[in-house]
Amino acid sequence: MSDSEPAAKPQPQVSHRGRSAAPIASSNADGEEVPEFEPFGLMPRGPPPLREFLDIWDVNMLRKPDEVNKRQHTTHLYANDHLIVRRGQEFQLKVTFDRPYKPSDDQFAVEFVIGGSPQFSKGTYIPVSVASDRQSPWAGRVLDSADNVVTVGITPAPDCIVGKWRTYVAVVTPYGIRRTRQDESRDVYILFNPWVAADSVFLDDSNEREECVLNEVGVIYHGAFDDVSERPWNFGQFDYGVLDACLFIMDKAAMPITNRGDPIKVARKASAMLNSRDDDGVLVGSWSGDYTYGVAPTSWTGSTEILLNYSSSKMPVCYAQCWVYAAVFNTFLRCLGIPARVVTNFFSSHDNDGNLKTDIILDENGRIDKQRTKDSIWNYHCWNECYMSRPDLPQGFGGWQAVDATPQETSDGMYRCGPASVQAIKHGQICFPFDAPFVFAEVNSDVVFYSRNPRDGTLEPVKVNSSHVGRMVVTKAPGQDTRRDITDQYKFPEGSPEERTVLEKAEEYGCQREKAILPEADVELDMPLIEVRVGDDFELKLEFNNKSGQARTGDVYVSGNVVYYTGVTSSEFLFKTPKVTLDPMKAEKKVIQVRSQDYMRKLVEQANLHFIATGKVKETGQIVTAMRVITLHNPKLSVQVSGLAKVSEEMFVTVEFTNPFKFNLEDVYVRVEGPGVMPPKYKHYSLILAGSSLTWTESFTPRREGPTKLMASLDCAALRQVYGQAQLTVKP
Repeated sequence: MSDSEPAAKPQPQVSHRGRSAAPIASSNADGEEVPEFEPFGLMPRGPPPLREFLDIWDVNMLRKPDEVNKRQHTTHLYANDHLIVRRGQEFQLKVTFDRPYKPSDDQFAVEFVIGGSPQFSKGTYIPVSVASDRQSPWAGRVLDSADNVVTVGITPAPDCIVGKWRTYVAVVTPYGIRRTRQDESRDVYILFNPWVAADSVFLDDSNEREECVLNEVGVIYHGAFDDVSERPWNFGQFDYGVLDACLFIMDKAAMPITNRGDPIKVARKASAMLNSRDDDGVLVGSWSGDYTYGVAPTSWTGSTEILLNYSSSKMPVCYAQCWVYAAVFNTFLRCLGIPARVVTNFFSSHDNDGNLKTDIILDENGRIDKQRTKDSIWNYHCWNECYMSRPDLPQGFGGWQAVDATPQETSDGMYRCGPASVQAIKHGQICFPFDAPFVFAEVNSDVVFYSRNPRDGTLEPVKVNSSHVGRMVVTKAPGQDTRRDITDQYKFPEGSPEERTVLEKAEEYGCQREKAILPEADVELDMPLIEVRVGDDFELKLEFNNKSGQARTGDVYVSGNVVYYTGVTSSEFLFKTPKVTLDPMKAEKKVIQVRSQDYMRKLVEQANLHFIATGKVKETGQIVTAMRVITLHNPKLSVQVSGLAKVSEEMFVTVEFTNPFKFNLEDVYVRVEGPGVMPPKYKHYSLILAGSSLTWTESFTPRREGPTKLMASLDCAALRQVYGQAQLTVKP
């Protein structure tokens, strides 16, 4: 994977002329003026006598947060003055005429238009008649008529295009159609609707729906499977400007307007557009450690700042790694109404050849051959799941779909991944679109140790670990700040008959596994988990167990490496070769001292230490191995809130941090934000001396009631992944 992504080349603009009568509409921002008067045919001289026909005085979209539409459609949280509704569900508007409406004499319709060159046949021009004898693609009816005011109910089709529609009211006269002029305040956003069974994103579980559509505060899991760390994230899907930024992403991708009602196409297009590799998408990925020309991935606290920067600058935002891609993608999906969640897979294989094997090469003494070992296993990898039906797949493969915006491998020529049915992955049915073999390998690869013959270079498998990769898949539990283990949704229990059947099924579709049957070793090696803080000296324990009735001896090679979370080694800081003698049926411990001065200068941003021990039993020639990832725990930020927690009342947040190290921290950025209460803010400190503290107090004014969080991060080259949060409940 490259350290940073090159800017995409501008795509040549090819004329449509000679191929079709009009270009394909691919921008929600485009729109033509619809004529205010559309004559039916030849007109009499002079202006037509329209006075006896209905004249429209006002159109009230009932778009305020406390009015009926946004409450019924669960869109009242959006910081947006326009009407926002969900498809497949009725909304209301009030039309005021110059006189009382007479159903027997008067004809009027509400027209909805999206994109350029709107056409009825393409579903981009929708006239909705309120007369019962007229058929419309969307249902319309008169709910109430009092004096001059008519209340109209309109139900968009449950598969209609998602985006920003322009609204007109048109009155039919004998001479032609007379309509309101374009008024931006009457524009209406129509979103996917997981509350309505006819919508393809319908989610029947109310707790899951509340979490995966409406919750703005997320928890992203990282670290190691047996030492899970977590960080808060402000998805901010309701923040000011975010909805328009999400529509801009589809415009920037030149996605045809007519495809924007299909969540499969929307999710697939967005998985390409969230990274900048081919298409000037949202985020530039970097794993280099040098973030001079942007924001370090570990510094971000939410999606809002990223999306607003992208929509205003029209340029990719620097920088991201997998959890940033997943978090911003989650915001995009939830904002448009597609249920979505961020998942973390611990020990995630990056399989670029589909062979379901991660190869580790050993020399004849049992020591790792670093020149020839090219594969890596990510300590963890974050992607997304979105919920939708899959009419393009056999029955049973709808529901949660894996999608991934992190640019790892190309799919159909672009860096994207998914949507891949999680059910299909679990059952080995990886022949179905999209990218199921890649996700299957991420959770199912074997780690195979090979001994290399120095004479002819041949490789012989000496040990297979089939349970290391995909050790645990987790996501946030609905309505709680706790994690939920969803490994069983991706695969059957290790070693179960079902798992064997699934792997055989995957092999039918081209995946290859290591078939060698190796004798069971009679010597076991384990490295127990230890919890270590950044800057600590600690003891690494090797536990040997001889299960045979004879003595066993051997040389063990212990390598300690600073690794990126992608599993790529940055530098080796420790190498020991203890000799081991084991009595029959006995256990033995070896202790290796690890000093902070050896690893601190070499740390990279995720503060991961990776220890691997390999050795060869002299009496039997068997290989023993053990691997351990130690995530160094960082100090925390203190986040305190003061003031009266009421809407529109000024409050204060104080972020405090003490440098616990014997060295100074330079070029430090502190960020803080909270959905519904505080936009993203940051402060730069050029120096925090060893042992000294910083205190930053910032004012904010909550704009809406309810429980929320303030999230803060501290970030510098010497110390990454420092977070804190405070909870508060805002009263009306």
